[in-house]
Amino acid sequence: MGLLRGMARTAVVAGTASAVSGRVQRRQAAKFADKDAATAAKQQQAYDQQMGQQQQAAYQQPAQPPPPPPAAAGGITNDAIEQLKELAALKEQGILTEQEFGAQKAKILGG
Repeated sequence: MGLLRGMARTAVVAGTASAVSGRVQRRQAAKFADKDAATAAKQQQAYDQQMGQQQQAAYQQPAQPPPPPPAAAGGITNDAIEQLKELAALKEQGILTEQEFGAQKAKILGG
């Protein structure tokens, strides 16, 4: 009977140790999960704050107008020069009158 009693006692001790170990593991897992959740919340808050600042800065900066098209000397574009050359050729050929040439020239030059 001493052997049976020793085995029973060992079984009880082993069962108790197993139960306590499981409880400790669950407690530690919950503790680490809480730490992980807190860390994730802090990271999310920092990210949200950074994004908010970037959006606010984007709203504060006025949109810059597009750069003007490249121009030749005197602010006249290459396209306008070509159009004026064509008009001059038409005038020389007698297709356009002086008044028509002047009107088209003013239209091309924006005046």
